[in-house]
Amino acid sequence: MKIKPSSYIRNDYADLSSYCRETGEPVYLTKNGEGDIVALSVDAYEQLQNRIKNLEAKLFLMREFKNAEEYNHLHQRTYTQQEAEELLEVYLSEKEARE
Repeated sequence: MKIKPSSYIRNDYADLSSYCRETGEPVYLTKNGEGDIVALSVDAYEQLQNRIKNLEAKLFLMREFKNAEEYNHLHQRTYTQQEAEELLEVYLSEKEARE
């Protein structure tokens, strides 16, 4: 991790760009001694975005599984495949009739 003043962009853009692309690490840029922005290569940014999307998808699935477990805990009846198919047909027929 590098911390540089904001003037680093203007004075040493090529070095900033090379560092970000070669290391995949961000460069934290300061303005008046305070954190201001972060520079990151496009590849590192896209990897970060993909990681966020994957984590969001995992979180969604974990919530859905938790909801399913809670539902199953409250509704402990099990169905045979034939019963499940029949219930699905009834549900779909009722749904179609409502539309």
